[in-house]
Amino acid sequence: MSAPILLTASLKRVSLALVLALLGLIPSLRAQTAAAEHIEVTAEPLPSAYGAPTSFSQSRFSPTTNAYVLPPGAIYASLIYEDAVVHFRKPDHDFTIETEYGLPYRINVAMETDIEHYGGEDGTQIRSFSLEARYAFADWNKIWLNPTIFAEYKFGGGNILHDEGPPTPAHKFGPGGFDTSNETPDAYELRLLLSEDFFERVEWALNGFFEQEIEGDRGREWGIAQSIVTPLWSSHSGPQPPTDNKGVAVAGSGALGEELKGGIEFLFRSFTDKGIRGTPYNSFVIGPTLAWRPSRNTRFDLSPLFGVNHKSPVMQLFVVFSYYFGGGGPGSEAGGEAPASTRNR
Repeated sequence: MSAPILLTASLKRVSLALVLALLGLIPSLRAQTAAAEHIEVTAEPLPSAYGAPTSFSQSRFSPTTNAYVLPPGAIYASLIYEDAVVHFRKPDHDFTIETEYGLPYRINVAMETDIEHYGGEDGTQIRSFSLEARYAFADWNKIWLNPTIFAEYKFGGGNILHDEGPPTPAHKFGPGGFDTSNETPDAYELRLLLSEDFFERVEWALNGFFEQEIEGDRGREWGIAQSIVTPLWSSHSGPQPPTDNKGVAVAGSGALGEELKGGIEFLFRSFTDKGIRGTPYNSFVIGPTLAWRPSRNTRFDLSPLFGVNHKSPVMQLFVVFSYYFGGGGPGSEAGGEAPASTRNR
């Protein structure tokens, strides 16, 4: 047999062997592809506090409002920045470091450190350190508007760097301007926190507050902060959350990835001290609010609020970055029960 014929026969045998080998690999490749198609990226669902939706289970609802309580075992940490632009004085930059802990039976405790920067290089100081506690009267939706009480004691630090009353030109304080030698007094604050979700799309929180200094000029402040938001966009990092018999997602059961919410927020304050008890300084700011959750545990809030009259700040800018640790799962909590949307099914 000639060499070309032998070479041709050899090539045919090699080609046949390759075809048979490929045919043997195809079922294996198909099995691997099918297995790959069933791989799902899962993440631990966001926890629920005593049946509340996750938006109301993470302490801070918006930059100016708090809502309900944390689940037991949860830790909430945040850095809050506030820039107040007021007539007749320099901007006041305020940084607050907050850490809050969820305890059983709808109790939270927290601590805050407030760092203020006002004026030049010498205008940075720790203005106050505070201890806080809050208590929710019942599991979520057992009482209308889910009332929660909040108490805080502030230990003053540093000095009062500017007047807290109505905007006043510097020359009216005398040749030396405002007297910054007075120490920041201790104070206590009480709040009533109300919150609710409506139609599975609208989320609302309102805080009424009262603060009283116990030393110095005994400044007194009361006011109302309110926020209302709605989801604008969200994505899930895992499977879609289960739904109830009406097709509504079970509260607290979704493994959320990114999420964006938007709405409107306002803050009303009325301040007096022993020198202006009969003529309170009232201010009102209002504006948009945005909340972006880039991951399950992190959240970024932004609220530029604008004054409505000459006594109000020109603008108050609030920026909050927060991180959430631990907490219970989407089911029952210590001293609580399952999410509201799963009950009575």
